[in-house]
Amino acid sequence: VDLGAAPGGWTQIAVEIVKPGKTGGKVVAIDYLDMPEVPGATFICLDFMDNTAPNLLKKAIGGRADIVLSDMAPPTVGHKQTDHLRIMALAEAAYEFACEVLVPGGTFLSKVFMGGAEKDLLNQMKKDFIKVKHVKPHASRADSSEMYVVALGFRR
Repeated sequence: VDLGAAPGGWTQIAVEIVKPGKTGGKVVAIDYLDMPEVPGATFICLDFMDNTAPNLLKKAIGGRADIVLSDMAPPTVGHKQTDHLRIMALAEAAYEFACEVLVPGGTFLSKVFMGGAEKDLLNQMKKDFIKVKHVKPHASRADSSEMYVVALGFRR
């Protein structure tokens, strides 16, 4: 499941790995921004924060998910703390959804901006997953607070 999928890069990689036509696996993506079709993926053009989005995703998945990844980020306003709190709200919503749909042993990956409010989420993730780590993409500017949190081995 790819949350905040546009422009579609993560969705394309997921399709390459899952090979939906050959394995019976599915790739489901959602974003409020439209994006070009990614053959092999189901795309829902809707804001994940819309009340109907989680159930539409669950219906499209048709069961449990092995991986939930969130590259969601709100438009920045230029105020570091406000931007941090806004992206953390999205990360927390993505995490809540992941806990509802992940298979035991599943993986959750989410973009976060470091800034203090991520500690509670990270502490909860450490309880729910076997391993939690931070990853800073090479493509991210050195002065950027953008990080990804990767949680492996869902325990529920």
